Amino acid sequence: MSGIVDWAAGRARMVMAFILLSLVVGGYAYSTLPKEGEPDIEIPALFVSVQFPGISAIDSETLLVKPMETELSDLDGLKTMTGTAAENYAGVALEFEFGWDKTKIMADVRDAMSTAEGKFPEGYEKYSITEINFSEFPIIIVNLTGPVPERTMARVARELQDELEGMDAVLEAGLAGDRDEMLEVLIDPLRLEAYDVTAGELINTVQNNNQLIAAGEVQSDQGTFSVKIPSSFNEPRDVYDLPVKTNGDRVVTLGDLATINLTFEDREGTARFNGEKTLALQVVKRKGFNLIDTSSRVKQVVAEQSANWPDGLKAAVKIGTSNDQSRVVDSMVQQLLGSVLTAVALVMIVVLAALGIRAALLVGFAIPTSFLLCFAFLALMGISISNIVMFGLILAVGMLVDGAIVVVEYADARQQQGEGPMQAYVTAAKRMFWPIISSTATTLCAFLPMLFWPGVPGQFMGMLPVTLIFVLSASLVVALVYLPVLGGVTGRLERWLADNMTAIANLRLYLHLLLFPVAFVMVAIPMALAQPLFGVMSAQFASMDGLDIVGSVIPVFAVVFLCIAALAALVSVGISGAMLGLVSFFALFTRMGRGGQWVTSKMFSKPVDVIKAGYRRSAFGRVIEFIAGNPVMPLVVIGVVFVFVGTTMIFFSNNSKGVEFFVESEPEQAIVYVLARGNLSLTEKDVIMKQAEEIVLNHPGVLTAFAFAGEGGLDSNTGGAQAPKDSIGQIQLETIPWEDRALRPELDGDLVIAELTEELGQIPGIKIEILAQARGPASAKPVHLRLKANDFDDLIVATELTRAQFDTTPGLTLVEDTRPLPGIDWQIDVDVAKAGQYGADVLTVGAMVQLVTRGLLLDTMRVDTSDEEIEIRVRLPENDRVLSTLDTLKVRTIDGLVPLSNFITRMPVPKLAEINRVEQKRYLDIKAGVSVGLAKLVKTDVIDGEETDITLATMRPAASDADITALDGTGYKITDRTVAATDIDLQDGLAKAQLRLIPINANERIAEITKWLETNPLPTGVSYEWTGDQEDQAESQAFLSSAFTAALGLMFIILLAQFNSIYNSVLVLIAVVLSTTGVLIGMLVMDQTFSIIMTGTGIVALAGIVVNNNIILIDTYQEFSQYMPRIEAIIRTAQARIRPVLLTTITTMAGLAPMMFGLSLDFANGGYTIDSPTALWWKQLATAVVFGLGVATVLTLMVTPSLLALRVWATTYARWVAQLLAKVSLGRASKAAQDWALEKDAQRLKTGILIWGDDAEPAHSPDPADGLAKLRAAE
Repeated sequence: MSGIVDWAAGRARMVMAFILLSLVVGGYAYSTLPKEGEPDIEIPALFVSVQFPGISAIDSETLLVKPMETELSDLDGLKTMTGTAAENYAGVALEFEFGWDKTKIMADVRDAMSTAEGKFPEGYEKYSITEINFSEFPIIIVNLTGPVPERTMARVARELQDELEGMDAVLEAGLAGDRDEMLEVLIDPLRLEAYDVTAGELINTVQNNNQLIAAGEVQSDQGTFSVKIPSSFNEPRDVYDLPVKTNGDRVVTLGDLATINLTFEDREGTARFNGEKTLALQVVKRKGFNLIDTSSRVKQVVAEQSANWPDGLKAAVKIGTSNDQSRVVDSMVQQLLGSVLTAVALVMIVVLAALGIRAALLVGFAIPTSFLLCFAFLALMGISISNIVMFGLILAVGMLVDGAIVVVEYADARQQQGEGPMQAYVTAAKRMFWPIISSTATTLCAFLPMLFWPGVPGQFMGMLPVTLIFVLSASLVVALVYLPVLGGVTGRLERWLADNMTAIANLRLYLHLLLFPVAFVMVAIPMALAQPLFGVMSAQFASMDGLDIVGSVIPVFAVVFLCIAALAALVSVGISGAMLGLVSFFALFTRMGRGGQWVTSKMFSKPVDVIKAGYRRSAFGRVIEFIAGNPVMPLVVIGVVFVFVGTTMIFFSNNSKGVEFFVESEPEQAIVYVLARGNLSLTEKDVIMKQAEEIVLNHPGVLTAFAFAGEGGLDSNTGGAQAPKDSIGQIQLETIPWEDRALRPELDGDLVIAELTEELGQIPGIKIEILAQARGPASAKPVHLRLKANDFDDLIVATELTRAQFDTTPGLTLVEDTRPLPGIDWQIDVDVAKAGQYGADVLTVGAMVQLVTRGLLLDTMRVDTSDEEIEIRVRLPENDRVLSTLDTLKVRTIDGLVPLSNFITRMPVPKLAEINRVEQKRYLDIKAGVSVGLAKLVKTDVIDGEETDITLATMRPAASDADITALDGTGYKITDRTVAATDIDLQDGLAKAQLRLIPINANERIAEITKWLETNPLPTGVSYEWTGDQEDQAESQAFLSSAFTAALGLMFIILLAQFNSIYNSVLVLIAVVLSTTGVLIGMLVMDQTFSIIMTGTGIVALAGIVVNNNIILIDTYQEFSQYMPRIEAIIRTAQARIRPVLLTTITTMAGLAPMMFGLSLDFANGGYTIDSPTALWWKQLATAVVFGLGVATVLTLMVTPSLLALRVWATTYARWVAQLLAKVSLGRASKAAQDWALEKDAQRLKTGILIWGDDAEPAHSPDPADGLAKLRAAE
């Protein structure tokens, strides 16, 4: 396959054209690719819901949820099924495995629901299927505030909504804070009595007219026609004229009994923005569109619409935007772009220092070319540029130049031996073809299993391996095809420039300087004439008459051809002028003496006049000779490294900061949940929310805040977290942008949330929960325990016990559970027998109850002020909508009017508003957060033969009031001291290393609660499982372990195919173990927590990166060992390959070093940032790669030669021992003894020629004088 290099070198012009095409296509792809923040994740989930007015939660579970669960449980690919039974409603959430066939699944769900509907009782409404997509969250909020009537504000908002939803890039612009309109028919009870109309008669009239009757078909000679009788109202007057009964000659209409108003539905919540009543438009973009461009276009449309408002409306309504995600995404893209450019610059500096300017430019060429080819691949796959893709590019910067460095370094060495540029680069590419292929393949093997990462974390991180696979594949093409051709062509161009530069430098100075204005004129004239020529061509085509071929078309094309020829000539002149100016400029350095000649020597290589031959040990070569040159030192080196690795792992296990699922980053948005219990009215809730809202808005770190009392709220990515059941409202706040407060630590996002929690907690009668909306795949409460049982009473008892344990566990905060809230429902029991005596039934009673509650639905109709059909509801006035009104409502019987109270009773019952089920069992959840910065002191005792950690105290960070001072100087205040700590000096024990300090995080608290659960404290029949973040964490941890193993297996197969040696293949993979040691060291040095996603991804990535150095070493060793002693081959391999090994390692480390320190340079506007929210994401992954690769490289340069030498010495001594044993045991007749004697005789011979034949006799003559005669191979 290395013939590809020769093929490309023989078609240099074609390859140069491909290079240019790659750059153009890649640049265009980058400019058109959509840019977004987090990856657009589509969750494979559906929600099936059934409405059933009047059904209770218990009946909903029995009659609706259970039949649905039975039919839906057999769906293909179903992962989890969760049911919800509530008043008036039933729903089942279905979550499938990623990679589902949505069309097929939807069809299967409909079939299953059709079967389930046959088991439903009468009265249910048609089911609906909703696709759940957590990625469709607003990218910008358009808010309207001002002292205008609600109807006017709603009209303005809906007009703007129509304009925004008309944009191609906008999926929807949902309206928050509004109410739907309705036609309200208020029945006057006094008029009912005056007209002798009962509530039952009114209900029958409403129900009988609320029908759409299919009357059948009429068949005639002209065909068959369907007949239907619609029930529709076109205007309020139609409702007013609806007849109710006949009173003598007069018809009593609904208008005689009621007042009809066009109004809004009852308010269930309030909405304010920065303290003013508001309507908010939540703009959601379509998948595949650029978030930044879409947000900009939305602002433009808003400005255009508001500019067309009447002056009065402009003065009254204030319109603005908030929660703009494009600002966050643009900042993230700019920071990551700065990190990419910083990484490129650092890599270029390293290569420049090691190989020179020309080699650095060639290596630097590989970076943008690989990137642009990657963008072309991403465009073909329809993948957007997100923060994951951008970091993949940063991670790839150091890796993609490895192949280019190896080729350029080897070609440079060949040129120093006198080869021409093209021949040198072709030879280098062919020699390094398979090592580069193998090293790239092993790196890709590390990332290949990550393509199958399951769950939301896998979808979130999925673009990282895709990006790296594209970039590294592109770098393979660049290093083995593009670079040899470009190196050869630039080498020839370099020679041409050097020759002409020397010729120009030999001219007189005034002639030399005169060339600059000549070059300027040659460049300026084409630039000046190009635009007029394009104008002439445009004018010619504009004036061309397509029907006049002879008089117009032919002359126009002739003129255009002349213009094109003139442009071509001008381009040639311009290029010639540019080359002349360039050569003249560099020729100036030649005139500047030694300093100038030194500069040109660095930029243009001189022809090799002297070729140095021979071999000389370097300092590193002598070190390796000292290690490998004797049988003892390899064992010493391996032993030292073994002790170092083992000690590092033990030290890390005793001093780690624990484990976390995802990286903690500084929040820029948060949701404040206000919790209160009791039967509060909306007005009371709003009063409380105003107090909380005032505190939030007065904080200097808060930029904007939406406050919602009761129902309502903005759609936000809460990582699956739901509002607490006792929430009476929420405040969704946005902090000051990080860029504007980077130098103001008092406005740190976490500090703002902590201060708001403390201030809001002072409001009497309420509790506060603040959910920080951190970026990433999850931000819900990390400690999430689910209890399941068939017996609900046992489940309640188990939840109470577990909740008490949560409350007493130090470090847990914001503890909540999903037990039903205390409260009552009113249950109306109908005495069916008595009701039958009076001619009434349950349906009539239910309809009368609806009159008292939300009203009877008469029909729907369209009005000019609404785009949707509005409801027509018949109900009693607000003052009469109380339960006591039921006592006054009457039913007409043959004996007269009879009150409802004769056959109904009311009684309060415990409130059970909702029942949740999973795996066809009822469940309740207990959730909690974890306080930041806590730690615990433990001592290790041996109990029943096993080492067990015993907790002595729980502590929080402290300053002057610290009780305990850690070894690093951090102060802690003891918050909880256990009985086990009695009579123990904690400070003294910590100082003497008898006690250990362990950070408290979610994983640690889960482990503590699990210990309690393992004592079986729950009632029989109650099971438990950790879910939420812990479930995702366990799944990701298991996958990464499997991916790591799979990557090692794939790499072993590739290495075995290349080296054909099991020993060498295993030796290469030893670097993976050494890299893990480096990761642990990095976490200790940088004081970081082990992140399952980020650090785990770094370890898997390292498995493919660190083996590259060993591949280069082993490949070179196998070549050298063919024509020199193996020990010498080991020494020369280490000496010859230390430069490319160090270069590839340092470039990768240099590319990621800024991210490891959280540094991002702004090349566009100047300046820099440290530890921005974007940078915090990647610190752990970058730290893992930098330290893992650095430590592994240093150890590899020692361990690999040692293991190679160990095998040589071991086989040598083994052969000697075997020969000795053979000689001792079998005497001189043994084959080993004969070979040994022959070897000794051969060493005594003076001649260097040996002739061997089949009839050779054993050469064991005792007389060495006639050895030549005795030692013969043929006569």
